[in-house]
Amino acid sequence: MKVLLVLGSIIFPLLMYVVQKKWDGIHAVFNLIAIISALVFGNIATLSIYQIIKDNTVLMTNIHAIFLNPFFLITGSYLGVYILYLLLVSLVGNLKS
Repeated sequence: MKVLLVLGSIIFPLLMYVVQKKWDGIHAVFNLIAIISALVFGNIATLSIYQIIKDNTVLMTNIHAIFLNPFFLITGSYLGVYILYLLLVSLVGNLKS
């Protein structure tokens, strides 16, 4: 499983870059998905922290429940892959200059 996670973090940004080169409009789609992911990711984190403060519970024992939320994991993983994709686009752009 660990190998799949590491390979996925390498393959998906490369795949996104190749798709972006073949279809110019997909870059805007990647950006839109990233904005939605950032909103969902941030709101889940914020609401979880708010609930802990509101309930006056111990932070370190309750905050880890956030990792059980599939939306948090999916949006966070997309943001990680998207950042690597942006770095790849930037690197290739700088190499062409």
